[in-house]
Formats: sequence, structure tokens, C-alpha cells
Amino acid sequence: MEDCVFCAMRKGEVPCTKLYSDDDFMIIKDINPQAKVHLIAIPSEHVPYIDMMTEEGASLLGKIMSKISHMQEELDITGGYRLVINQGENANQTMAHVVIHILGGEKLQDL
Repeated sequence: MEDCVFCAMRKGEVPCTKLYSDDDFMIIKDINPQAKVHLIAIPSEHVPYIDMMTEEGASLLGKIMSKISHMQEELDITGGYRLVINQGENANQTMAHVVIHILGGEKLQDL
């Protein structure tokens, strides 16, 4: 998607602080953190909304969550973390690209 900031970050056209990257996804620091640690896992494939995802895309989300769990120390989330996927306007999804927000590094508020 040519006007997607996340796709531009993936291509290196927009600067970001990458903490992990492979062919399938990357993890970056959020530029507007909502917690002490606020990271974003961005799949390489541009899928605007989670309800548009294929089974293969859903499988990738599982791979991303597994990688996060194995990288807790490197990501500074060893005390616990929250994973969030915003879906649509009412959930404040500001960019039409499925991402997983990783929040942690401190005691988070109750939902």
C-alpha cells in the first residue's frame, strides 16, 4: 500500500527504531508510547483489517506472538505484557494495517 506508514517503515523509507526484523514481520518502538514499553509488531504483508486476514495471515499472528514470548528479556517486558490489536474506527485503529501493540515495562491499568 503506497500511503501506508507501516509499509514505508518496513521498506526503510520512514525511519523507525527496529528491535527485531525478519521476512515476515518487524518489531519497532512506538513513536507515541502509551506505556513505559510500547512496541509495535508489523506484519510484512499489508492487510488493512484483521477481519480481512487469511488463515495464513492468522497463522503469522501466532508466530509473532510466539516470538514476542521468546524475546521478553530483549523487549524489556519480563514482568508481564499486554498485546492489543485495534480493529476499525471505534477501536481507534489509525492506520489501515494490522499490527500488534506490545505494552509493558510497568504495572498496566485494569481494562
